[in-house]
Amino acid sequence: MKILYLDCAMGAAGDMLTAALLELLPNPEAFIEQMNALGLPGVLIKRKRSVKCGIEGTYVSVTVDGIEEESLDYNDQHEHNHDHDNGHDHNHHDHHSQHEHSHSHHQDDCHTHSHEHAHRRLQDIEHIVRDHLPLSDKIKDDVMAVYSLIAEAESHVHGVPVSDIHFHEVGTMDAVADITAVCLLMDKLAPDEVVASPVHVGSGQVKCAHGILPVPAPATAYILRDVPIYGGHIRAELCTPTGAALLKYFADRFGPIPPMTIKAIGYGMGTKDFSAVNCVRALLGESKNKTDVVLELSCNVDDMTAEQIGFAIERLFECGALDVYTIPIGMKKSRPGTLLCTICKNKDKERIIESIFLYTSTIGIRQAEMHRYELDRTVTDLDTPYGIVRRKDSGGYGVTRSKYEYEDLSRIAKERDISIADAIALIEKKNNATVIGGVIAYE
Repeated sequence: MKILYLDCAMGAAGDMLTAALLELLPNPEAFIEQMNALGLPGVLIKRKRSVKCGIEGTYVSVTVDGIEEESLDYNDQHEHNHDHDNGHDHNHHDHHSQHEHSHSHHQDDCHTHSHEHAHRRLQDIEHIVRDHLPLSDKIKDDVMAVYSLIAEAESHVHGVPVSDIHFHEVGTMDAVADITAVCLLMDKLAPDEVVASPVHVGSGQVKCAHGILPVPAPATAYILRDVPIYGGHIRAELCTPTGAALLKYFADRFGPIPPMTIKAIGYGMGTKDFSAVNCVRALLGESKNKTDVVLELSCNVDDMTAEQIGFAIERLFECGALDVYTIPIGMKKSRPGTLLCTICKNKDKERIIESIFLYTSTIGIRQAEMHRYELDRTVTDLDTPYGIVRRKDSGGYGVTRSKYEYEDLSRIAKERDISIADAIALIEKKNNATVIGGVIAYE
């Protein structure tokens, strides 16, 4: 099992996460070339060596039309160019078409810029990502899901619909570059589980076009709901909305480093110097056994038909549920009812909750956190005289087992008018394996 651990002891920003993950690749320069070849409007990405507190790492700079924006921090004594960059996440909105150049950048939720630039809506960003970037549909979906978290936060904080949010063009394309880079890196690394530490958000205040805001800035705080965070003595904004959204989307859980054998380490550096090394650290490791944390969302219903419940279950699976099941229960007023339980990852929780309310008649949902222990699973395509048959192999915790895909067995059984057991026997004659109760034991 491949585990990616993200150490956010100095917060997180999009470019810091990019740099940390970049160091885990065998050929980081090839990735930079790939990013610059995507055709993001005006975007140029560079990889630079950086040393903080004697630790060498990578700093990733993103310029848009040659501009790398500067940020403004605020503390109790005075206002000045604090330059607490750590990265350049530009995603703060400029709603109602007002040209208050306010957008997250360099680990600051708000900052100003002296140049005039066009603004983009979320629909414009989606058009660029889905219609113009040469990426797989999965990566495009990931990019838009992360950006939607930011847009939702901005919409909530400023009390305007998502469709009315306007993103500053320079800041927007910088954020799109950071988000796209992290989504592409995650796809290349393909971890089985992503674990992140509690997030250090910093302390103090940050100045933006709307005024002086507390740290974490409102959009960041909204995104980090249900995520363990903490402050500290560092009076600066350490976690940006882009960093927060990427962590919220990709982290399966938050906590200490799980037991694993480390294979690679990456340091993604910011620009400002602190007493502690200003970086996101990424640890890529292997674990013999597979464990993770999932959520169980459950509700009771007593006024839905079997067809309605079945439809709800189908829709929940389509929304990313790992498992959905029902249990007959007794409810108030001696009514027979149904307990609907949905197992999901934390990153899919909000969408699952919305779907449960939409497709069931419940007025309340319960949440429980559960530890899940899994066997590693792989699928092998077997070329047989009866067509391709998929074999599902699993192992871990000292056991191994295999089983053929039911749909393939069903197809063979129907085509030859035989039982499932006879279909298994036909396959086994070609594969030298013994089958006991539908489970394959190899010699």
